[in-house]
Amino acid sequence: MIVMGIESSCDETACGIVNEKKEILGSVVWSQYDEHRRFGGVVPEIAARAHLEQIDILITEAMRQANVGFQDLSAIAVAAGPGLIGGVLVGAMTAKAIAWARQLPFIAVNHLSGHALMARMTEDIEFPYLLLLVSGGHCQILAVESPNVYVKLGGTVDDSAGEAFDKVAKMLDIGYPGGPAVDRLAAQGNPKRFVLPKPMKGRPGCDFSFSGLKTAVRMLIDKQAPLSQQDKADICAAFQATVICVIEDRLKHAIKLFKQRYPQGKHLVVSGGVAANTALRAALKQLAAQQGMIFSAPPVSLCTDNGVMIAWAGLERFRLGLVDTLDFKARPRWPLDSLSETN
Repeated sequence: MIVMGIESSCDETACGIVNEKKEILGSVVWSQYDEHRRFGGVVPEIAARAHLEQIDILITEAMRQANVGFQDLSAIAVAAGPGLIGGVLVGAMTAKAIAWARQLPFIAVNHLSGHALMARMTEDIEFPYLLLLVSGGHCQILAVESPNVYVKLGGTVDDSAGEAFDKVAKMLDIGYPGGPAVDRLAAQGNPKRFVLPKPMKGRPGCDFSFSGLKTAVRMLIDKQAPLSQQDKADICAAFQATVICVIEDRLKHAIKLFKQRYPQGKHLVVSGGVAANTALRAALKQLAAQQGMIFSAPPVSLCTDNGVMIAWAGLERFRLGLVDTLDFKARPRWPLDSLSETN
């Protein structure tokens, strides 16, 4: 069984090809950092045009790496949402065209399920498991029961953790993309020099909030201006440590709830672009050990958007017979916990 996956939901155009033996046969990712860097963030129209220019090239290269033709594919999967709808449409229409022309099964994958299931390809993880999904656009905690059933335990009430990282990096003018820039500079800073508020910490439930934290950083920057490089490093360190502290607190609540509902569950999985953050991975690995759970995360290279995760999620769905028709509509919004309700 060989499945191709296409990803174009934000600012990475990607194609991956995997098989049921969990082997990556081909993988190509083209990031649009240079196109968006001068704007300090992703411009949807520019992203969509760039996807259109690159997608055929990437599919050809992934197939060359995998040494396969369309006749060798068992199915074609695509991130059909959520995301920037212009980019999502580029990928969805390309996948539909290939599926129609080659008479291949078409699988519409929720982009978030690609992140959610990625660790199952790289490690032996059984359902159910507890998932922290943290990316530029999403921050939520879910119980993953199957490739098609996700139970949301908590989520952000305003901004995502990844969006907060990007905005702080922009305020400090330390580069784009913001997450890796903050992570690198935080390693040189003193996290105890500045004290920032820890939104939602200690409250019941598993929800997050990062909007007020961004505002607090903005006020701190204004107060300390003009900033030295060390000032910036210390602010990054304080901000990152605060985010990690909040995430740990929210996860402790979630782990307790998860164990009550799923006593057979063993794994705490973190995925999404922010899962590449080195300090966060280290902290959550320690938290999992303290809570009697097994920590798992995809390799850093597979945390950010890629075609492999879409191919693998497609393969998982295909094995369950979850195939879509070519009139499936791409979606800018598509809550992950609604999957079982719409299939």
